[in-house]
Amino acid sequence: MSSRSFLYWRTGALVFVGFLSLPLMMTVAATTGDIPVSFATAVRAITNGLGITHYDLPAVEAGIVWQYRLSRALMAVSSGGGLALCGLVLQSLLRNPLADPYLLGISAGASTGAVSVMLLGIGGGAITTGVGAFSGACLAFMLIVLLSGGMRDNAARIILAGIAGTQLFNALTSYIVSTAANAEQSRGVMFWLLGSLSGVRWADALLCFAVAAMGLLTVICYARSLDTFAFGTEVSATLGTRVLRVRVILLLTTALITAVIVSAIGAVGFVGLVIPHITRMIVGHRHLVTIPLAFLAGAHFMLLADLVSRTPINHQVLPIGVVTALVGAPVFALILYRSREK
Repeated sequence: MSSRSFLYWRTGALVFVGFLSLPLMMTVAATTGDIPVSFATAVRAITNGLGITHYDLPAVEAGIVWQYRLSRALMAVSSGGGLALCGLVLQSLLRNPLADPYLLGISAGASTGAVSVMLLGIGGGAITTGVGAFSGACLAFMLIVLLSGGMRDNAARIILAGIAGTQLFNALTSYIVSTAANAEQSRGVMFWLLGSLSGVRWADALLCFAVAAMGLLTVICYARSLDTFAFGTEVSATLGTRVLRVRVILLLTTALITAVIVSAIGAVGFVGLVIPHITRMIVGHRHLVTIPLAFLAGAHFMLLADLVSRTPINHQVLPIGVVTALVGAPVFALILYRSREK
């Protein structure tokens, strides 16, 4: 067996195991919380909700599993996979190992757009939070393009532009919250900005899942084009890649995914930075194999982070962004250290 065939076989096995383990982990997540639910009860509540079975279950436990915990688990899967996918795309397009939606200011811009709609009432009710988040994400990215001189292959300039954009939009968000929100609204928005899966319902989870799945299919279609970007835009164009078209489509896709996730659960950092690097360490740099594995790894990572956020303190849930940052920050520091040595 050739090395390439072995790589595809191993990746296929990992993806297969990942798909099989996701429903199991989601069911485990549905059993965890202030009110413990047995695994068997959770399975029966889920199959009842899907219309497969009709078990007679306590209304409270069935409602908690189906209405609250399972939708939360689906949101964790969708947001984790979506953010990992965005990080992988941005790192490949920009040829920058430190690129992700959080670091480049896209998450911050989406947060500003969402908060503007929620607190300032921009659009008079005609604009949803998701549309506001998408507009903010696109505006943030346009600013970074302007500051970095057209997103040329200059890692330091792009990162500096991203940091500047992040600080600007974070400041705008803080200003809006400070001037337009009362104490209760301010507390809720600030908790949401740290990243929170609390309050997620099926409408949010299904929308996020649909957008993340659409983004996954779109990125897979451009997997071979992403491979060529590793050699630079000039070589990529020589190899037949329509560089501008691919960049626009994929960057808009990442902006849309990020905006939908931020509008639902707030800004969650480091997922898009950490997961792509771990994936490449396992299966290499071929995007046809790294894309599905990164998506699944991000989904599993966010599910685990959600479980951790609900277990340390009784009757209190940590913001999901706090848990991801505790893992992501050391990895980010390690990447910076290694890039300094090269």
